[in-house]
Amino acid sequence: MLTNKCIIVGITGGIAAYKIPDLVSKLVKAGADVHVIMTESATHFITPLTLRTISRNPVTTQMFETSGPWDVRHISLADRADLIVVTPATANIIGKVRGGLADDILSTTIMASQAPVIFAPAMNVHMYENSIVQDNIRSLKAYGYHFIEPDSGRLACGYEGKGRLPDVEVIYDNIASFFSTSQDLTDRTFLITAGPTREFIDPIRFITNRSTGKMGYALASAAKQRGARVILVSGPVNIPVPDGVTFIPVQSAGEMFQAVKENYQSADVIIKTAAVADYTPKSTSKTKLKKGDDGLTLELDRTQDILRYLGENKEDRVLVGFAAETDNLIENAQKKIQNKNLDLIVANDVTVPGAGFGADTNIVKFLYRDGHIEEMDKMSKGDVAHCILDRVINLNR
Repeated sequence: MLTNKCIIVGITGGIAAYKIPDLVSKLVKAGADVHVIMTESATHFITPLTLRTISRNPVTTQMFETSGPWDVRHISLADRADLIVVTPATANIIGKVRGGLADDILSTTIMASQAPVIFAPAMNVHMYENSIVQDNIRSLKAYGYHFIEPDSGRLACGYEGKGRLPDVEVIYDNIASFFSTSQDLTDRTFLITAGPTREFIDPIRFITNRSTGKMGYALASAAKQRGARVILVSGPVNIPVPDGVTFIPVQSAGEMFQAVKENYQSADVIIKTAAVADYTPKSTSKTKLKKGDDGLTLELDRTQDILRYLGENKEDRVLVGFAAETDNLIENAQKKIQNKNLDLIVANDVTVPGAGFGADTNIVKFLYRDGHIEEMDKMSKGDVAHCILDRVINLNR
């Protein structure tokens, strides 16, 4: 997908610059011709030598560097680029580009290029939320520039909030999507469930699980890239909603069941990645339960089995489920595929490093109704998503 694609990675002066060698390494391994441009500030956080070694190309840091007798560096890179990725993107570079300024090698290359540009902002939460920065982002989006939403969490400056650079896997998947030309899912509708559910004990406390929604969101993004109409029903997660999908946020298992019931009939393919709670409190207190001297006993009821309901009503739809197990992976997955009337189940052992909740990678096995098992290597969740979609196409023919 990225073979021989010329990708310029622009690095600006943010602490998240230390993550970018990993991104460059992934792009190079995927076959891309990667050229790194660093602002002067970026060189205080990471050395050009590191990026030169990993990219196997010269790293440009100055406006008037030349790579040949008659080569104007910013023009030659601008002309060759298939894509420009600015990561981390500071408030400064976003403001420069919005204002049409070209006073260093990176801003000048962006101005001179007709290639698409992706910004991955990373900065202090108050800087990111500043109305001027947000106005700059909105304006650049209107001009056709692309943005990857920053993550929320603890920032290097000590603050909590939005402004963290997204995981390298997320940035890589966004880059790969620009070169995905397959539109093999056009005219098909996917219903995808993702994330955990919350079963409330009182207004403050709830029962939940460790699902982050990364696999479901990767599937929604991949299906949309390939031309599908996507309905994403999601429990509470901290992931930006993929562009162009119909998004239905829910909290509880009951709410997810209701959303699925209202939308499944319009779907050609249903992929249920959500980790739905099996049990919910029999009653929910309207006020906070106070701590006493004795223990607390909760009485739980079974939640509606959404996957079983879909299996009983799937008709000619393709139905895909997930099995996250800690033991007897194959046996448990095979029971599930039969009991829930699935066409395919994606099984993973969450105790294996790189395959559990919250990871950016996964190690899965595909189990089919006829008993066939297909084992996959460790790969990013974005790549796993495309592998699943490839198999769905064969099932839906």
